[in-house]
Amino acid sequence: MSVLTKDTWVLVTDSEKALFLRNDVDAENPDLNVLRIEEQDNPPNREQAANRRGRMNDGAPGQRSALDDTDWHELAKERFAEDLADILYTQAHKGAFERIVIVAGPSVLGNLRDALHKEVSDKVVAEIDKNLAGHPIDEIEKALKDALAN
Repeated sequence: MSVLTKDTWVLVTDSEKALFLRNDVDAENPDLNVLRIEEQDNPPNREQAANRRGRMNDGAPGQRSALDDTDWHELAKERFAEDLADILYTQAHKGAFERIVIVAGPSVLGNLRDALHKEVSDKVVAEIDKNLAGHPIDEIEKALKDALAN
């Protein structure tokens, strides 16, 4: 049985944008249509950090070490994956999809995999380790067809 059957959902995401797509034909001629788009405004960490990095005394007079500040940009990426996982859980619970293919870069795919509820992870039929979120739909269809043909 082909992975990309009719009505299979495809989530194409990076750390700031997600396309929820549905295949309306089959794996031979994928016809992906947008169901939903999610975007997150995630400026660089330097624009999100409010304070200078902290310092602490090392014990000896005059010696101080810098403390790492929270990486707000990275934290927002992880939260975006959690938000997507929650959306997928809600949709799976409503019976909106039975099968889903997830397409994301390695770190986003890992964050998303960690955040998925069991009800959703049981419906994942394929994971594709590519960042295609900024590509047009026809390029996503071709990349999916090529990746799933192997």
